[in-house]
Amino acid sequence: MSDLTSAGTAIGGGPVGGDGPMPDARATGGKERSASLWADARRQLVRDPVFMIAFLYVLVVGSMAAFPKLWTSQDPGACNTDRSRVTPSADHPFGFDILGCDYYSHAIYGARPSMVIAIMATGAMVTVGGALGLLAGYYGGWVDAIISRLMDVFLSLPFLLGAIVFLTVIKRQNIWTIALVLFLLSWPTIARIIRGSVISSKDLDYVHAAKAVGAGNGRLMFRHILPNAVAPMLVYATIVLGAFVAAEATLTFLGVGLQPPAESWGIMISAHQVYFLEDPWLLLFPCGLLVGTVLSFILMGDALRDALDPKFR
Repeated sequence: MSDLTSAGTAIGGGPVGGDGPMPDARATGGKERSASLWADARRQLVRDPVFMIAFLYVLVVGSMAAFPKLWTSQDPGACNTDRSRVTPSADHPFGFDILGCDYYSHAIYGARPSMVIAIMATGAMVTVGGALGLLAGYYGGWVDAIISRLMDVFLSLPFLLGAIVFLTVIKRQNIWTIALVLFLLSWPTIARIIRGSVISSKDLDYVHAAKAVGAGNGRLMFRHILPNAVAPMLVYATIVLGAFVAAEATLTFLGVGLQPPAESWGIMISAHQVYFLEDPWLLLFPCGLLVGTVLSFILMGDALRDALDPKFR
């Protein structure tokens, strides 16, 4: 928590002494230091080859999800059993699946549900978890007690088992329900991150200075305290994007996620696992795309953490 506090203090402008300039100057200095931190982080990330490679890989996968027709002109639904499990060739680089469908087009179109679910779940987690963590950390007292106990309830649920149970009970496996379940089981973690950052920041001198000149609770939270939590929240959100991509594939593989005829890397892995010894490429292609995507998000998160932490400067 001390590392997150240090990063948060730098982003928020940090405390200043009682004999310093007037509060307006303090706010200006905080913005300058905040801008400097993000500018330094951007320069460090651009010079980091690991981050850039991971970022480019994510861009490629993102373009597959958003614009699949840029990557393939084949229709993934055009199948012919006469071509079942035909090996890769120049015209069909991933070969054909057991139904005789072009495997490359399935892999391209399979990126969309994984990315959409990950983005939806992460966005909801950051919005709801961040807001509840901010309220709990800032107000404390009974507000903190109620939100903290609610977090404890959801944290007590095993992630994979809870997701399986929820999706089995709902009995509607689609992008919306999977994203909802992933959000419900993950928001307490980011709420705790935000809560800890807020608690460590709300008693700093620059916050008291803003309060002394009449800043209300809303301004204190969103203009002076919340910026301290942006760095750890951004790092965690980047990493959890990869975790959600893996979670979607895992749930689909276990039979409680997306179902055919939807295209998904999890469906491709589940449908062809029995052919690994005979045609290993049927598993290697979707597994390679999945592992590369998850690893890229994790590497980006690690690089962001190092770039935004003043202790690494």
